[in-house]
Amino acid sequence: MVTLSRRRFYMVSIYSATHFIVDFACAFLMFRAISGTPDWYVCVFIYNFCAFAMQMPIGILADRINRNHIFAIVGCTLTAATFVLWDFPIAVALVAGIGNGVFHIGGGVDVLNISEIKAGALGVFVSPGAFGIYFGTMLGRGSDDLGAIIVLALLVAAASIFTVRRKHGEAYVDNAPFSLEGGASPRVLMMVACFFLVVCLRSYAGLAFDFPWKGSWHWSVMLVCAVVFGKTAGGFISDKLGAVKTTVMTLALAALLFLASAFPISGVMSMFFFNMTMPITLWAVARVFPGAKGFSFGLLTFALFLGFLIVYTGATPAAGMSWPFAVVAVASILLLSFGLRKAGSISA
Repeated sequence: MVTLSRRRFYMVSIYSATHFIVDFACAFLMFRAISGTPDWYVCVFIYNFCAFAMQMPIGILADRINRNHIFAIVGCTLTAATFVLWDFPIAVALVAGIGNGVFHIGGGVDVLNISEIKAGALGVFVSPGAFGIYFGTMLGRGSDDLGAIIVLALLVAAASIFTVRRKHGEAYVDNAPFSLEGGASPRVLMMVACFFLVVCLRSYAGLAFDFPWKGSWHWSVMLVCAVVFGKTAGGFISDKLGAVKTTVMTLALAALLFLASAFPISGVMSMFFFNMTMPITLWAVARVFPGAKGFSFGLLTFALFLGFLIVYTGATPAAGMSWPFAVVAVASILLLSFGLRKAGSISA
């Protein structure tokens, strides 16, 4: 007999693997169907707006409908359908972005629901996306015709989510009745503002930091591995040590290593520690709004979009400057630890 914990393991595994596939497909599309077209610059904005800023209204809808697996399946299907629009770059950016956002909300809320007071599963879910973006970008810049394979993978992923939901439905946890109770109180607004700013800073730093040695393929692979495994480790370490201790320890190490990021190993380790707080911020906001986990997820992805927007407008440090990112890490310590402590029981 399959235990409940095993069923939930299947669910998180399917969602995590699908996260890789969806992000791979979107990155592949952006570089194969859109890069180099006259509308490239506009398409990048449209895609990021739909994939990240739109998750907040999508999340509110998911909170109310309480069919998260359907959102995840629709996200996979929309992303697959984007390949039919290959010759229309703006349509590709629009549909792929919406598909990405819808999937993330569906999968993310289901994983948040079963995580309860833990962040480990959430770290596992969010981490494969970086691999998907890296390899999707790399193959999207190539010449191999992978469209049919990617579409098939997306449809198989959608079918797998449906099958696991039907076979192991008791592993799923329903959404709580939609509520933003207390959301207008000064204490809650202060907490959420701290978490929001941390994600915005992390998004900006992750996009703006251009390591001088990143052109070497083996170091670039090490770098994306650091991002992936940093996110994964962060959730589990937070469960073990507590969110505040994990935040202070990992971001302090990241700040010190950023100052020496001209050396590849220091740069890789700085990104490992810097990304460890990603599942913590998602988990913390979801704990603040237990009746609006989709909204919580979407609120922080809107912060990701704002970080992208700053880089998109060209506001980045001069090449070779690393101290601004150490400052970002220190600011993140102050904001996140303050928000967690303000939340009281959340920081336990």
